[in-house]
Amino acid sequence: MSPQIHPDANCESPNVGSGTRVWANTHIFPDAVIGSDCNICEFVLIENKVVVGDRVTIKSGVQLWDGIIIHDNVFIGPNATFSNDKYPRSKKYPPVYLLTTLMQGASIGANATILPGLVIGEYALVGAGAVVTRDVPPYSIVTGNPAKITGYLTTDNKKEVSPCRESRSVDPIPDSTRLLDIPKYSDMRGDLLVVEHDSSFLPFTPARSFIVHNVPTSRVRGEHAHIECAQFLIALNGSLTVSTDDGDIRSQFTLSSPSRGLYVPPLVWASQFSFSSDAVLLVYASHHYDETDYIRTYDEFRSHVSCRSA
Repeated sequence: MSPQIHPDANCESPNVGSGTRVWANTHIFPDAVIGSDCNICEFVLIENKVVVGDRVTIKSGVQLWDGIIIHDNVFIGPNATFSNDKYPRSKKYPPVYLLTTLMQGASIGANATILPGLVIGEYALVGAGAVVTRDVPPYSIVTGNPAKITGYLTTDNKKEVSPCRESRSVDPIPDSTRLLDIPKYSDMRGDLLVVEHDSSFLPFTPARSFIVHNVPTSRVRGEHAHIECAQFLIALNGSLTVSTDDGDIRSQFTLSSPSRGLYVPPLVWASQFSFSSDAVLLVYASHHYDETDYIRTYDEFRSHVSCRSA
């Protein structure tokens, strides 16, 4: 099927895929590349150095400037704003425009602003009116100004992950991510919490520990997985939220008490966010620090999970 170009549209590009609809009062520059089965609504401008994948919806009032790559199945809401120069001046142009990438399935809400040079991860959801100043992790929900993570999506990418608050002292699934109650001894003097390193309480014997604190609530920690290292996370003070992804199930946990910790086994993608201003996070690790044990990108994590399942 040929593309359907409205007679009142100014489509200068020959690179528009089959089945794509371009509505009235839209201007597409000569070197822009548009995929198949897209819906380009009225009053959209697409410059030359822009690549749009298949089945992309771009609502009215959006301008895509040089240096934007949009993968398949992306939704861009009305009047979403993109930029490609951090320090713009009239009649002065950078030698290279910063590249902004929207990965597959990402959605950008109405009136959101995306700063240049960022990556919006797979199936991420940017809320209406958000101002995005940093990369958005895959499957995350970001809102506000500046945008911060307020949740993650379920495996079907359609609804928000429900927080998991229950604790379990017995693991029904071997080596799964789970909350554990730390043994507590109480008397009139107060509470004593004990983690015996050589007991059966933890599924591993800690080789090191570290403390994370003074994290602004807008920041995200973690965003990686480990090949062999397991971890146990305890909020010594304040609260934070932990999102985990084992390749099949995406979960979300709230840590708000030193009497309960979260066990995170190897090959689980984990992020920590929504730190309270007084949050102090203690992490026990099963291995000494080894940069080669880190999985730093979500694509690499998916590759490791696929190999494990094969």
